[in-house]
Parts: sequence; C-alpha cells; structure tokens
Amino acid sequence: MAVLVIAEHDNATLKVATRHAVTAGREMAQEVHLLVAGQGCAAVAEQGARLQGVSKVLLADAAVHAHASAENLAAQVLALAGQYTHLVAAASATGKGFMPRVAALLDAAQVSDVLAVEAPDTFVRPIYAGNALATVQSPDPVKVVTVRTTGFDPAPDGGNASVEAIEAVQGDARVRFVGQEVTLSSRPELAAARVVVSGGRGMGNGGNFALLETLADQLGGAVGASRAAVDAGFMPNDYQVGQTGKIVAPELYIAVGISGAIQHLAGMKDSKVIVAINKDPEAPIFQVADYGLVADLFEAVPQISGSLG
Repeated sequence: MAVLVIAEHDNATLKVATRHAVTAGREMAQEVHLLVAGQGCAAVAEQGARLQGVSKVLLADAAVHAHASAENLAAQVLALAGQYTHLVAAASATGKGFMPRVAALLDAAQVSDVLAVEAPDTFVRPIYAGNALATVQSPDPVKVVTVRTTGFDPAPDGGNASVEAIEAVQGDARVRFVGQEVTLSSRPELAAARVVVSGGRGMGNGGNFALLETLADQLGGAVGASRAAVDAGFMPNDYQVGQTGKIVAPELYIAVGISGAIQHLAGMKDSKVIVAINKDPEAPIFQVADYGLVADLFEAVPQISGSLG
C-alpha cells in the first residue's frame, strides 16, 4: 500500500500543515509519496524530499498550478489516484477546497478532519462540533482523507527522498484565476503559531484589536478572532478560529472577550494551556480554561502587556 499526501505551499515554502499530514499518512501505510503541484516550486519539492517518512516526491511544475485552484489540483490528484490506496491532505482551507471534489469524482466517501488512525481503513474524527468522537471505517478502494493537524506531530527533517517530475494536468479550462486578496503579516501563521491571542465580540470594535496585536507581538504569537468578531467586521475572515474557521492547538491560547460558544471551543480546546479573560464569570470559556481572569479586558490586557515590558 502507498499513500499520496498532497503538499500545501506558496510555491516557495512548504506549509507546516503538510508535515502533520505526512505523519498521518505514515500511520496509514509504510510508503508515503508527496505531490507538489505549483509553478516555480522546485524549492518546495526539495523541502518535501527532506521530510522523514517520504520516499518519493512527485513534482508537477506548470502555470496551471500557480494558484492551486481546486479544479486543477483535483484533476492532478485524480490522474494519480489509481496508484494509491489513500489520498491525504491537511484539513485546511486548501484541503477543504479540492479534496471533496476528488472524493466526488472518485465516487468515494471522504473521511474528514481525522484525529487518529486506528487501522488503514479505520479513523477517528470529531462529530457534533467536537463534543463526540466517531470511529469510522471506509470500504472505498481509494480512501480520501483530510486530517486535522492538531492530531498529529509534524514530520521532522532527515529524509532523502527522490524527486520525480511528472506531467501537469489541467482541470476545467473554463475556470481561470482572476485575483486574490492576501493578508500580509510578520506574525506567525495562525494555524502553526506557538502562541495565539484571540478576541471576541467583547473587543467592541476592530480598532481595539490593537491591544491584542501588541500582546501577541510581545509573546511572539499570532492574533485570532471568534466568529462573532469576524461577523461583526472587527477582523478579516482568515483570522477566525473555530469549527468554521481555523483549528489551532498552540502551547498557549489566550481568549479575550470571548464567551466560548461551542463552535469556537471546537477550534481551540486542544491548546496546551488556555487562558481566558472575560468580565462575565459565567462565560462558558471558563469551563475549558486552565487559567481564568474575571476582569475588564480593557484594563487587564494593557496591564499584562505592561508587565511584559
């Protein structure tokens, strides 16, 4: 049996999420191949070749993959699917974009958000917004799996896989890239940060998130937001932490002005240490917090930042 892990990257750097997916793939089969589809992405292929557990890197370097469109990426994966028992990707925005298309075209039932692998055909995944875990078995000849990165350790460097160039495949020619809006930040990527400082509706407005940005910068962390804060227009959608946003499990998660709706808890409750700051002592967030501070965030956060110098 062999597993094909689809790499996530920006044509220059391999995303940390791929390292977690490789670890998951190794638990499904002994042989793991990595697909790198992009344009001018030879450096990414070399980074993938250094991952422990990867025995071969398939490089599809062409203009059709410059922006990792779901249509083209799915077509590339489908062209290779017959050689593998498992197709694996991280349950990120990219993975959630193209993997359902792969599953549908293979007539397979996708197994999503896998947290653990019990056997090559048996997986553990969360249901009911993370309040329960289901053990599911897939009878499909080719298993289409997305993995929650918080469930698997990142694969370290130390490998020496071969890199094989393959022909690029184009999907629907009617689909073309028009443009994108990218949020640029010097802070760590939210899903991979060791420290995350998140704000909720209690922040009042987007301007007040400057308090959290200062604290995050002092701690070398990233800034996140609850869905309520994003829906209110306080922060962009890519800052959202939760069931319908990014799933994070940092070493330290600081929730500021977040009540703790079940959808938000599903995205951060696996954090190693959770600190909650809220003026409502009955807020649900305190039920999962390791440390709770009942206080006005507009007084508490500046004091914490001041103590950090």
